[in-house]
Amino acid sequence: MSEFAETHKREADSEIKEEVSASKKSRVESSEDNASKEVSFRIEADAAEDKGLRQTMEDEWVVLLDAARDYPGNLRCAHFAIYDGHGGRLAAEYAQKHLHGNVLAAGLPRELLDVKTAKRSILDGFRKTDESILQASAEGGWQDGATAVCVWVLGQKAFVANVGDAKAVLARSVVTVGSEDNSDEVHTLKAIVLTREHKPIFPQERSRIQKAGGIVSSNGRLQGRLEVSRAFGDRQFKKVGLVATPDIHSFDLTDRDHFIILGCDGLWGVFGPSDAVDFVQKLLNEGLSVTVVSRRLIREAVRERRCKDNCTAVVIVFKRN
Repeated sequence: MSEFAETHKREADSEIKEEVSASKKSRVESSEDNASKEVSFRIEADAAEDKGLRQTMEDEWVVLLDAARDYPGNLRCAHFAIYDGHGGRLAAEYAQKHLHGNVLAAGLPRELLDVKTAKRSILDGFRKTDESILQASAEGGWQDGATAVCVWVLGQKAFVANVGDAKAVLARSVVTVGSEDNSDEVHTLKAIVLTREHKPIFPQERSRIQKAGGIVSSNGRLQGRLEVSRAFGDRQFKKVGLVATPDIHSFDLTDRDHFIILGCDGLWGVFGPSDAVDFVQKLLNEGLSVTVVSRRLIREAVRERRCKDNCTAVVIVFKRN
């Protein structure tokens, strides 16, 4: 128990003070800053993390409300990501520093939105990033890997890309009608999983692995060791079917879409999608800032639900003007 307490002393020492001032620190995109981009909503987002009972923290995250960098344009560009490292944090650190830049350099639309061009840019960015990680790991003699879940908001469209078992969950309002005259409409939030897990045991993944000469062991792992079938890095597994090709999904953000939760597998190991959406919505309804909400989500996962793994979440809230 003392080890568990020690793990969380950093947060506990100043928790009350931090939550009082958190609303001042929340990352908020104002409608005035984006007046020229013709958007109908603003974004508030922040991240929280805890290493759990692990000795080291191998997760990395990104929250960029203005992600244009050296590629300015009239199209709003925001970017959010979680990189869940395994075997070390070097692959996660590299992806955190370079993936978005590689996607921009690959031609992510900055003026007029073209969905095919955006998806191709994300695909090329993932490929370039993995190639660079493999080269760096070969030169440095390390074999770290990392899963990833990423979101780009371009204009009013969201693009979600993932490799591995990190997930993105959307909270979307649905209306149920209780009577024929529509007088008893009930608005509820539905949790929509935006990502597809990549596990060696899944048929599509198993087929690719076997064609590459790899083995899915009885424990469901690639070569009996790796729990995922897609990831950055992991140089030793790339010749036996491991790839870093993401699934990419895009959709229009409408008035029905309230927030997105990004989480590593540690978070989703103790929270179901609907459970997490309900937990976040309750806190937002209490008027808490996104900074406090993200911290409490992680605190609930680690302290109350006993997540032992590294645990990281990014909460992205869409607020209508």
